[in-house]
Amino acid sequence: MSIFDEGMATRPAEITEAEWRQRLELAACYQVFDFLGWTESIFNHISVRVPGSEKHYLVNPFGLNYAEITASNLIKVDVNGRLVTPSAYGGNRAGFIIHGAVHDAREDAHCVMHTHTDSGMAVACSQDGISYDNFYGAQLFGRVAYHDFEGITVHRDEQARLLASLGNKNILVLKNHGLLVVEKSLMKAFWLMWTLQRACDVQCRVEAMGNKGIPVSDTIRRQSAFDGENFDPEGLLGQKMLEAMVRKMDIVRNNLYPNFRS
Repeated sequence: MSIFDEGMATRPAEITEAEWRQRLELAACYQVFDFLGWTESIFNHISVRVPGSEKHYLVNPFGLNYAEITASNLIKVDVNGRLVTPSAYGGNRAGFIIHGAVHDAREDAHCVMHTHTDSGMAVACSQDGISYDNFYGAQLFGRVAYHDFEGITVHRDEQARLLASLGNKNILVLKNHGLLVVEKSLMKAFWLMWTLQRACDVQCRVEAMGNKGIPVSDTIRRQSAFDGENFDPEGLLGQKMLEAMVRKMDIVRNNLYPNFRS
């Protein structure tokens, strides 16, 4: 039994079981990001497409800390950022420009994550970008795209250029800005973001020692990337990891923050 099954009993009658399950998982993910320190005050987003024929997605209400996000206060919007269902909250235009564009253009873009972590932004600001010369970075070889900095992402005409930069990749380094992960499930996105974040953490530590580390051959990089991409095709590893983080978070926080299940 999944840890998210515990929250199904609180489902409002007007929300389908499939959507409520996604709300539980997404709200938990927001709170885990807060627990891990992958936050930027009230900014940045994790979005998940809602099951169904319409291109609607769930995202954080603008103005709340990640620790305050619950299954019921997530907002549902279309790819233009318009509310699909009534809410006391609105959204952030910068999030709609990026997330709406990706959800609209990529059928496999079930989940999109964007972060401004210190090490992620540091790597995004470096000329060489992601290094493939550490355990985590090697798993990303051939999976990373780059997008040139155009300032704060609030202009709709940047969407086409951003999508062209992303192409069919699952990772986009927004130069001078931050990190973006696109995946076919929230669980796979969580695992990929974890790997990307660890790669950046290690890279920054190595470079802080004044050297570029031990080079890894392209053969090993390609094999590592293949193994990393195909090791967990169904996202079960990401689910186990997210659930473990939720259990740890629940113990440490000891009910000091809103329960994501509400």
